[in-house]
Amino acid sequence: MEYTYKENFIKFMVESGVLKFGEFTLKSGRIAPYFINTGNYKTGKQLAKLGEYYAACIAENGLEADTMVGPAYKGIPLSVTTAIALYNKYGKEVNYCFDRKEEKDHGEGGLFVGKQLTDGEKVIIIEDVMTSGKALREILPKLKATAKINIVGMIISVDRREKALGSELSAVAEAKKEFGVDVYSVVTMDDIIQAIEKGVIEGKEHLPAMYAYRELYGAK
Repeated sequence: MEYTYKENFIKFMVESGVLKFGEFTLKSGRIAPYFINTGNYKTGKQLAKLGEYYAACIAENGLEADTMVGPAYKGIPLSVTTAIALYNKYGKEVNYCFDRKEEKDHGEGGLFVGKQLTDGEKVIIIEDVMTSGKALREILPKLKATAKINIVGMIISVDRREKALGSELSAVAEAKKEFGVDVYSVVTMDDIIQAIEKGVIEGKEHLPAMYAYRELYGAK
């Protein structure tokens, strides 16, 4: 059977031990039937494949940018591998940069390592997941203080499509409402459910819990 890149990504997450099913207490206090731990990506092969999926998401959505920005710390390797994949797979040469937690006051100085951003530059922010929008909230002031850039969008691996705490909107929808930033995901919770239903991955015994969780916490 030939799978779509989204289905292959879901298989890849399971095989990498990143996507797991069971009963997990999230930081929000919710009891979820699935859990995503991107910290389990730990090999060069995994990182290379991950960049290819991010690049495919960028290509699928027709996004064009000059620079990939990876918020420290998890976004750093993601921005690098995405830039490499865009060149290797699509022949697009883009820059990458990432922020420092504290501004350097010696040497070359500055807030960013890599491409030094300039006015009018089109950037894509690369992150792993979005739960509360904290990473976006932290990186935006740094970007705006550096140059008058154009944020084309933000790419994450999975959109859980669940309501943020105290809101009927998802974290992705709130990012658009609060910051005006479009967030694109390689896959969504619905894609994961469909992958189980189609037999792309195992776990049909978890479907009732997945349906129930979506019904309870799914965003409009």
